[in-house]
Amino acid sequence: MSRRSVADLLAGRPLQRVSGTHTVAAACHRMREEGVGALAVFDGTRLVGILSERDIALRVIADHRDPMLTLVRDVMTRNPATIPATADAEDAFARMLQGHCRHLPVTDGEEVVGMLSIRDLPLGRREPVEDALNGRITPALG
Repeated sequence: MSRRSVADLLAGRPLQRVSGTHTVAAACHRMREEGVGALAVFDGTRLVGILSERDIALRVIADHRDPMLTLVRDVMTRNPATIPATADAEDAFARMLQGHCRHLPVTDGEEVVGMLSIRDLPLGRREPVEDALNGRITPALG
């Protein structure tokens, strides 16, 4: 894989965010409008979590919660792993495997500047990550 930075992989896409006080239904509408699979969740200027399609499926739908009444803060993934914008795609790949996640908030210093998705990884790296996350393989982490 070429040594592309996480910032290169983001290609200037803006960070999509939501407040933890929004309903899951409102967050889902935002995800559809923006064509993203996860939103960064903020409390003011502080990143407190992410809300992903997987969170919605497992913590809302599977638990028979009403998305019109359920708040994002009640079902989000708290304190997500992050990755610096200066990191390379290999680092992102390793962080996704280690964290068992498909989305990583991207930081520039203290500021969250984007959200990296597994879809942003070069194609040759997607399948091993997806297989590991879906339990089809156990990755050897070094």
